[in-house]
Amino acid sequence: MEHIENDKQFGGLTVNSGVSQPPSVNPYLKKRRKAPLPTAGELVEGILKGNMTTLSRSVTLVESLSPSHQAIAQEVIEKCLPYSGNSRRIGITGVPGAGKSTSIDVFGLHVLKQGGKLAVLAIDPSSERTKGSILGDKTRMEKLSVHPDAFIRPSPSAGSLGGVARKTRETIVLCEAAGFNNIFVETVGVGQSETAVHSMVDFFLLIQLAGTGDELQGIKRGIMEMADGIVINKADGDNIARAQLAQAQFRSALHLFPTPASGWTPEVLTYSGYFELGIPEVWDMIDRYFAFVMQNGYFGQRRAQQARYWMYETIDEQLRNHFYHNPEIENMLAEKEMRVLANQQSSFTAAKDVLDRYFQNR
Repeated sequence: MEHIENDKQFGGLTVNSGVSQPPSVNPYLKKRRKAPLPTAGELVEGILKGNMTTLSRSVTLVESLSPSHQAIAQEVIEKCLPYSGNSRRIGITGVPGAGKSTSIDVFGLHVLKQGGKLAVLAIDPSSERTKGSILGDKTRMEKLSVHPDAFIRPSPSAGSLGGVARKTRETIVLCEAAGFNNIFVETVGVGQSETAVHSMVDFFLLIQLAGTGDELQGIKRGIMEMADGIVINKADGDNIARAQLAQAQFRSALHLFPTPASGWTPEVLTYSGYFELGIPEVWDMIDRYFAFVMQNGYFGQRRAQQARYWMYETIDEQLRNHFYHNPEIENMLAEKEMRVLANQQSSFTAAKDVLDRYFQNR
């Protein structure tokens, strides 16, 4: 482009040409080929050797919605099943802010000092709007996340807690096959997640807080009946007396509930995750529980009940997926939805019509 300033009449002015724009892509950069998916046999071999990278890749396939990935994942799970079932599965729940991640950090280090390996599976809540998750549990498990014998895997709930819970149970199988003899499953801390996690663990630990002005709110029949142990966090400094008061209140509340099927009477303890106070006492309680249920046979009975529960849950999920992914049903649902929104048909008759069509085709 010619600039008028370079004309002879403007003797004291000169406009130099600019630097040519470099290409947006490095010409020396070779296009990387996407690595092929490993076979199920290769993944199983790596898992049984305790390879963390292979384990992580297998869990990613388990969580994937791709049919090809799911086919490989299911084959891997089947081949790992004979090597699973040899861990202590512990569910950890509590309201947001109760200190679950900090507690898992110190509990995990205490467990690893006794030998063995630890896997932490955290179900992270997803945004209802964007469906995204922070997956930031590792940032609050500073010491555990860098330990060579620990494996931390956060999974997004993505609005489908039941599906995530099933995938978490399948991940437990892979972790056990990889040699992890302690499994922590952390819930999102909201209602339905407790029931899902309770159905896949051996011991269910409820973390509570004291001094929040809401002790009675924590005494909920449903969650209290599921808990095998209750621990009150942040029992340090000026909060010790409030923690002890809350401990007495929870103990009194537990006497109002019927004896659990295990025969074990849940204990209530206080501790401080931040200052690492009372951690051995909490773990001693868990050790006593496992010794108790092993002796009376409840441990095997609970594992069998959970296996049966997840069989039926998987059947329900597969039926639901088959229904909603049927092309004819998809078209009919769209049509019926428009009729319902236009007040031309009730929700109930529309649902009956769709189900009738589905079962007629079976």
